[in-house]
Amino acid sequence: MDAFFAAVEVLRHPALAGKPLVIGGRGDPFARGVVSTASYEARRFGVHSAMPLRMAHERCPQAVFLPVDYREYARVSARIKAILRQFSPQLEDVGIDEAYLDVSQLTDPSSRLARAIKQRILTEIGLTCSIGIAPNKLLAKIASDLEKPDGVTVLTEVDVATRIWPLPVRKLQGVGPVTERRLEAIDIHTIGELAATPQARLAALFGPAHGRFLWRSAQGEDDRTVVTHREPKSHSREVTFQADVGDRQTLLRALAGLSERVAEELRAAGRSGSTVGIKLRFADFETRTRVRTLAVPTHAGTAIFAGARACLDRIDLDRKVRLLGVRVGELRIDQTRALETAAHVAEGQMLTLDFGHPDDPAV
Repeated sequence: MDAFFAAVEVLRHPALAGKPLVIGGRGDPFARGVVSTASYEARRFGVHSAMPLRMAHERCPQAVFLPVDYREYARVSARIKAILRQFSPQLEDVGIDEAYLDVSQLTDPSSRLARAIKQRILTEIGLTCSIGIAPNKLLAKIASDLEKPDGVTVLTEVDVATRIWPLPVRKLQGVGPVTERRLEAIDIHTIGELAATPQARLAALFGPAHGRFLWRSAQGEDDRTVVTHREPKSHSREVTFQADVGDRQTLLRALAGLSERVAEELRAAGRSGSTVGIKLRFADFETRTRVRTLAVPTHAGTAIFAGARACLDRIDLDRKVRLLGVRVGELRIDQTRALETAAHVAEGQMLTLDFGHPDDPAV
């Protein structure tokens, strides 16, 4: 299903069906925060993900605004992933609302599997999803976005020229706003135009590695495999203050709370980290980051806070602060807790199941 968070809220509150619905922040359109998900009814008014809630209210004042309930969305997502694993254990979880399935070893046609998956999710959970079927992740992801909502799209290599090349370059994974603007500056607007650009020119503009990546992606080439287990590189938490903060003690209290939340996540994952960093965004949106390496890896809130505080000491607090975040990286398995890891490399046909909108940010 599209607009995952909004769809879950409609499932919980059927009276919201058919109404413009905006999920974001604490659900207060006059408070700071951004849109996490907007229902299709709200999108008709120009509301989209990552838009400030105030702007969303200006465009669609009749919308129902609700806070993000990540715990409930994660619970529903886990049920969906459990259904998917019954069809193929080769599942790559790429977020709360999306997954890749490698079905190349299964005998049933992938289109039949897709319909069976959709029916199971609809029957058992009450939600719909969009599924893309293709030989690789890149094409499967694009396919999952082509026929929304509640669609099944099959792409093969022969479809690249007719169905992929006419699309805007932004549809390619790895092409964000900055890369899109740089490509448009040299009159490259579609994937086909990118595919027709010599690799040497792209390498000169973006560097050899990124230039080759862009060119291969435009050709529909992708050799990434389904990864059934992915180790997190870091754990982080951040807060956007409802009013800009100029008091250091208030910042320290927020830093302590964030440090403890990160510590709880690390302990739950059986991990410790060797680096502590902070992100600080001033009221004028200038952002500063600082990182400190610890003498001993830790998952203790007090040690994380000490490192975060040392990072804060290295920033001149000459303006009020809008956002503050804590991050612990360089993770390793705790010696006191053994965790099992597994990875599977497989090539062949893949399904991408998209439960949300491609612009929905992670929460």
